[in-house]
Amino acid sequence: MSKISLIIEREYLTRVKKKSFIIMSILGPILFAALMVVPAWLATLEDDEVKTIAVIDQTGLYDRQIEDTDILKFEFLNQNAEEQVRKDFDESGYYAYLVISDNLLENPNAITLYSDSQITMDAKDHVKRSLRDHLKNQKLNSYQVDGLENIVNELNQVNIDISTVKIGQDGTEKQSSTELTMIISIAFAFLSYMFIFIYGAQVMRGVMEEKTSRIVEVIVSSVKPFQLMMGKIIGIAMVALTQILLWVVLTILIVTGVKSVFFSDSPMPNQAQNQIEMMQNPEAAQQMAAMEEGFNFDKVMEMVKSLEPLKTLLLFIFYFFGGYLLYSALFAAVGSAIDHESDQQQFMLPITIPIIISLYVAMMTFRNPGSEVAFWFSMIPFTSPIVMMARIPFDVPLWELMLSMALLIGGFIFTTWFAGKIYRTGILMYGKKVDYKELWKWFRYSGD
Repeated sequence: MSKISLIIEREYLTRVKKKSFIIMSILGPILFAALMVVPAWLATLEDDEVKTIAVIDQTGLYDRQIEDTDILKFEFLNQNAEEQVRKDFDESGYYAYLVISDNLLENPNAITLYSDSQITMDAKDHVKRSLRDHLKNQKLNSYQVDGLENIVNELNQVNIDISTVKIGQDGTEKQSSTELTMIISIAFAFLSYMFIFIYGAQVMRGVMEEKTSRIVEVIVSSVKPFQLMMGKIIGIAMVALTQILLWVVLTILIVTGVKSVFFSDSPMPNQAQNQIEMMQNPEAAQQMAAMEEGFNFDKVMEMVKSLEPLKTLLLFIFYFFGGYLLYSALFAAVGSAIDHESDQQQFMLPITIPIIISLYVAMMTFRNPGSEVAFWFSMIPFTSPIVMMARIPFDVPLWELMLSMALLIGGFIFTTWFAGKIYRTGILMYGKKVDYKELWKWFRYSGD
């Protein structure tokens, strides 16, 4: 056991002292925090530059039908002013000029917005929404039904805002969010996939480097091959755990610090909400306004607490370790069997296929986390580390969770035993082209 400890210490210290580990441990939390903070910060930025748009209505049907906003002003000109405006546009001070050449009910394309720079989305959408409301009212009036316009307006204002509340076993109620649960589900599944693949591949490369450099011949003179394999696997696992914990702690500290400095008032300014509405159609804008009165940091944190973050984090660590240990044993066996990276493809494919399939299943799991497909893939040890992490935010029954964890532990024991038999022979085998038949011989030979 002391020899394995020495190998674990060597693998751990060698890797955590690398510049790449230190850089990624710092950049990772910054990137994660940026993904959470930057969108909210960008939404708070206000465009206070007043833009004046000249409107040339050649039909005379839409005079004063586009309302001014805080930053958009509309100046309605003579019907024949287009040529003069085009000629003097650079000196006019106009941001853009709008030309309506025909009845929009009959010809919806008879409207053009000209400018010497790219038109912003909010300006285009405001013009479009204002004229669309006017045309809708014209269309309603053409039906000549008394009170029809008021009826339609009332119908458009009808909206349902569904709040989701999670009831605890003790009867307590906490506000939850289906959308947030879905995002966390996908995030955990992807992180499990990424970490298992990255650190499992590190085990394979480490074994290959020691084999090709012949250092392993010196090491196995005092350490059994199985001890060497387990020491390498566990050592790299400790490196992965260190980086994950650093990312979690630093991300929380950065987000909390940014929140206290820049979002102390929690709600997003009204201007940001207006910008969101201007990028949506009227119906979607009304729904968004009804569902969210603004970005509220504290509200989001309350929803996160309803997902039991500590429990979820501990389960993530367990499933990451379980999946990593299972796959890293197979990666170590592959690394011991080959002498060159060009030979790894034929052996890597059977290992990576279950990982890729589990990621696809996880992406579908958030739609129906209780489906039979999601259930069985969260039980199979080769896919459960990713699929089960996609299901956990949706409150998996305890018996399913325990069964999945037990099967994962059993799967790790089996793959370690299987890979260890191949590793014992392959780590000292040089210059021989290896295929699956040869691996099977090594497995049976090691068992003699």
